[in-house]
Amino acid sequence: MVNINGGRKRRTTGTIATATAGLALTALAFAGTADGAPRHTGAGPRHAAGHVKPTIVLEHGAFADGSSWNGVIAELRADGYPVVAAANPLRGPASDAAALRTVLNHVTGPKILVGHSYGGNVISQAATDDPQIKGLVYVAAFLPAPGESALELTGRYPGSTLPDALDPVTYRQADGSTATDLYIRQDKFPHQFAADVPEDQAALMAAAQRPIAQAALEEKATGAAWKTKPSWAVVTTQDLNIPAAAQRFMARRAHARTTEVAASHSVAVSHPRLVADVIERAARATTG
Repeated sequence: MVNINGGRKRRTTGTIATATAGLALTALAFAGTADGAPRHTGAGPRHAAGHVKPTIVLEHGAFADGSSWNGVIAELRADGYPVVAAANPLRGPASDAAALRTVLNHVTGPKILVGHSYGGNVISQAATDDPQIKGLVYVAAFLPAPGESALELTGRYPGSTLPDALDPVTYRQADGSTATDLYIRQDKFPHQFAADVPEDQAALMAAAQRPIAQAALEEKATGAAWKTKPSWAVVTTQDLNIPAAAQRFMARRAHARTTEVAASHSVAVSHPRLVADVIERAARATTG
């Protein structure tokens, strides 16, 4: 396990500069060719040793969107990796995994699948029985076993203050039944979700947040790709959404290579270089 001090962001081998990208980048990003043209499918760039670099597929979690990966995307692209940030419907692990599969099926060649927060539930299910997915990276994320839900795993350990920050919205569906979407109250969002992100940027994130269906947090997992694929985990020790103890339990159970950092739940925004480093370690370890 690698421990990262919250005051300084480090690679495993030395100090790195912090890079924080704005929210203006697109949520769906593909690595370019040498002349800047987009590369949508096909073999990616090659490692120095001649191996094809895998495509990095990023799945955001609740209360976020694809732009939450902007800083990580910039770092990965600078290092020559093709990247896709998928749009997560946030309706439930099974249906969200099916939506992610449509993205994965469109990307040829080896892939590393990355999930943040609730996105960990989704990648755990979407990656089962897919030999092209070479590794899984969980970023402040859930790694549920079959039969477990995000709500259950969060409550297994003390420390989450999310329930008191939520703003539930109940609405009537087309069939006449009711359902509830969950937001984080905008006045509570910066402290709850992004305490180590600049205040003006956290305010933009609060305004742009996407709600998650309450039922999605209650739905039990049916697949656990981490049981058969190598995994990496970034554990955030100042997380107010998923307690660090819960993250450690899940990472340890999955035998994930773990990096700990004193960061909020929005670690991909506040520490993009660190997150990119973990993803690139997974890529090198699984694809040469």
